Amino acid sequence: MKVLVINSGSSSIKYKVFNVRDSATLASGKLEKIGESNSRLTCSWQNTGGKRKESNQKRHVPGHKEGFAWIVTSIIEQGAVSDEREIFAIGHRVVHGGEIFQEPMLIDKKLIETLRSLIPLAPLHNPANLLAVEIAIERFPNVPQVAVFDTAFHQSLPPCAYHYALPYEFYTAYHVRRFGFHGTSHFYVAQRAARYLGKPLSSLNLITLHLGNGASATAIRKGKSADTSMGMTPLQGLIMGTRCGDIDPAIIFYLGRITGKSNEELDEILNEKSGLEGICGVNDMREVESLAGSGNARAQLAINMFCYRIRKYIGSYFAILGRVDALVFTGGIGENSVLIRKESCHGLSHLGIVVDGRKNKRSPDGILEIQGDRSAVKVLVIPTNEELEIARQTLHILQRNP
Repeated sequence: MKVLVINSGSSSIKYKVFNVRDSATLASGKLEKIGESNSRLTCSWQNTGGKRKESNQKRHVPGHKEGFAWIVTSIIEQGAVSDEREIFAIGHRVVHGGEIFQEPMLIDKKLIETLRSLIPLAPLHNPANLLAVEIAIERFPNVPQVAVFDTAFHQSLPPCAYHYALPYEFYTAYHVRRFGFHGTSHFYVAQRAARYLGKPLSSLNLITLHLGNGASATAIRKGKSADTSMGMTPLQGLIMGTRCGDIDPAIIFYLGRITGKSNEELDEILNEKSGLEGICGVNDMREVESLAGSGNARAQLAINMFCYRIRKYIGSYFAILGRVDALVFTGGIGENSVLIRKESCHGLSHLGIVVDGRKNKRSPDGILEIQGDRSAVKVLVIPTNEELEIARQTLHILQRNP
């Protein structure tokens, strides 16, 4: 039996196919630039001999429906599934579940309508997620499908952490509160940390750092999310590739007055033209580090700001948790940037966090420990696998609802 996991964006679809028996990744890929003449499908799969193969194809894909059909055809042609009947279930990443969904849910007509009602909370993400759900149901009407929510893991936040100091009726009438995101990733690496440390997750206090183009920090108390950096939207918190993270909200009103820019234009600036890109002109941390290494002062400033913000969150989460068993780096930057891990932990020895320079430079092979001998806190690099976690949660829901 095979599980197909779908992560749909406004102009892209990411996918993975897993073997239920051993959780092996049989195929994965990403379709980009949907709606453009040069849409691109990048695929990786395991052939019958067990070797990994890759392909990169381009053609015009007018919409998500045609894109999904191309993905399914590719999966079959590559042998990840022999035919469509081998797809046992489909798991969907859904960014925003509001306060309604605290766990994955089997998708039916009622759930689809509820997802539609949540679009105002995540207008940049949920429409694309919902579109993929509807397309997949149309193509596979008899295959059970499950929605796995980015926000679900953070439903354990206490009221003092999720409320904003705004008129209370904004919460009751308009659902204005902290929701948090990247929950599937934070939960996945927390589970892996617990297994690695040989302790029940319910006994551990962790700080997990998901650092990629989107970045977030989470304080985990006894296995449950106690606080997280992203807020009502993914814009709040750490500095990101193109998102500003925490700012004084009055800046928005100020810019509106002096520039004459509309709310829509300011929204685009904060989400798509700020963060690393706003500071130094590029949003890929590899490029930022390369520029900084060649003496670019603004690139160095971007790195300093990025890591300074991370250190601030680590410190605040120490205050919340009291005891921290491990600090976990994950995500594309967290897993691969020696420099960012080093600078994010710089000067934290008074909190019991000391990174060993030599260990930090090792190539991760599974889980990597990078703390020094004097470190009271484990510092771990754990590769995330949100798609595998979605597949596992999909199976769990189906086993619970046969």
